[in-house]
Amino acid sequence: MSKEEYYDQGAGQEYASHHQDNIDASSEEQEFGAVKRDLKSRHLQMIAIGGTIGTGIFLSSGGSVAAAGPLGALISYTIVGTMVFFIVTSLGEMAAYLPLPGAFTTFGARFVDPALGFGLGVGYAFQWIITVTIEVTAAGMILQYWWPNLKMWIPALIFIVILVAITLLGVKAFGELEYWFSMIKVLTCVVFIIVGILVDLGATGGEFIGGRNWHIEGAPIVGETAKDKTVNIFTTCVWAFFSFGGTELIGITAGESANPAKAIPRAIRHTFWRILLFYILSLIVIGLVIPWTDPSLLDSVMADVNTAATVAPFTTVFRMANLPGADHAINAVLLTAVLSAGQSSFYASTRTLMAMGREGKMPAIFGRVNSRGVPLYSLAFVTMIASIAFVSDLFGEGVVFKWLVNLTGMSALLTWMSISIIHLRFRAAFKAQGRSLSELPYIAPLFPFSCYISIALALMIVFLQGYQAVTADPFEAVGVVAVFVGAPVFFLTIIGWKVYHKTKLVPLLEVDLDSGRPNIIQGIGKPGVDAASGEEDKVPIWKKVLNFVAPV
Repeated sequence: MSKEEYYDQGAGQEYASHHQDNIDASSEEQEFGAVKRDLKSRHLQMIAIGGTIGTGIFLSSGGSVAAAGPLGALISYTIVGTMVFFIVTSLGEMAAYLPLPGAFTTFGARFVDPALGFGLGVGYAFQWIITVTIEVTAAGMILQYWWPNLKMWIPALIFIVILVAITLLGVKAFGELEYWFSMIKVLTCVVFIIVGILVDLGATGGEFIGGRNWHIEGAPIVGETAKDKTVNIFTTCVWAFFSFGGTELIGITAGESANPAKAIPRAIRHTFWRILLFYILSLIVIGLVIPWTDPSLLDSVMADVNTAATVAPFTTVFRMANLPGADHAINAVLLTAVLSAGQSSFYASTRTLMAMGREGKMPAIFGRVNSRGVPLYSLAFVTMIASIAFVSDLFGEGVVFKWLVNLTGMSALLTWMSISIIHLRFRAAFKAQGRSLSELPYIAPLFPFSCYISIALALMIVFLQGYQAVTADPFEAVGVVAVFVGAPVFFLTIIGWKVYHKTKLVPLLEVDLDSGRPNIIQGIGKPGVDAASGEEDKVPIWKKVLNFVAPV
């Protein structure tokens, strides 16, 4: 029986209800409680989309066109989009095989060194805790767009309460809300692309633009010399990197997916094409319709959140199409985007702490879950730290908060690079132990070159961040320190755990490739075959297209 036939006969449901863990799982569940595998395939697919489409596509995409030109911005986002795809496929291969709540933090400890798992877990959890503060602050500022006299702490406090309540409802509520939040962002992008093409063709009452903006002075790549053009392209990669932040969240969700071996490959297989559809086509439209010299493009990045809707490139294009209320519509979309990021922040941080609690890298109490599968103590800790950070931002003029944000920026980049390194070790252990690739529900394409490319691009972005700080006018030593401060904290965390616990690099023959592995898929499948491919072949073409844009 093929893997496709096996899943079509409902084995996935049997796996979700009876075979979600190996024989060691029962003892862990007795001690900590069982997580709920309530995330369906459509949830994971939209979470993958939602992680790709954030406020960056609505705001910083315009700044990228202003900084590098229409073609330069396309090249930048294509470079970083390629890195994102390779990182997600690496993580997807491991997560589909071992769908554990800790994902890459657990993999780092198992496949490389327990100290790496600890460093990744602390950095990743802290990164998302600070993001909670960023998003609730942004939500308050967005509401001030409609109610200017509203005290920002009031809506921010309300949103924290709402996000905590959503988390308490369990992973099913998170998946459903993230599905609809992502749907709003997807539909906005699709409408924007269609409207932008009509504006460019002069079909909305304006003049025909065509490719004129690609031929004005400075376009299509900004820079007087070849060196300047190259520098502008690669420095814009830094903006693109932050725009794609959160795509690795799909690895965390594997631990609560109803059928990860089927859902994760399906979500990952479409990730790259969705990046092309939403980011690349949106950038093409912006570059065609709005001249790179238009001040609103750069203003969309420099503006405060509560005024960004008026200068966002999406708003500009909708206004050119004579659509009334464009700024209000984009402001509403921005609100859903920050709410989506806010609940993802709670989910990622609490599940990371939960996994670390179960692995002995955090107090065991963090690993306990209630009857809904919610790690209450992890949630309480995240809420407390996020609230303290918010108060320090509100009453401390943002000084402490600014440094906390700087800490998380480098942490995100090091996390991505670590995923590729972990994947290399995973495959090396797989080979050393004589395992067959047919055991993998999903096989990452272009391995090992995909990992090498991802690591090289991550190092390039680190260099570019430093280059921007060093060449800033006026030069500020504080700015240089701010860029790199996250790196020593990350490595000191790893070194501290390694010295204290005397950990060593895990020998390839001793790497644990079985604990937590679903019994239902052991020995089933063919190398390189996706668990969902057989099912999709039976779907009509029009449904495939619709399901690609917004899976149902």
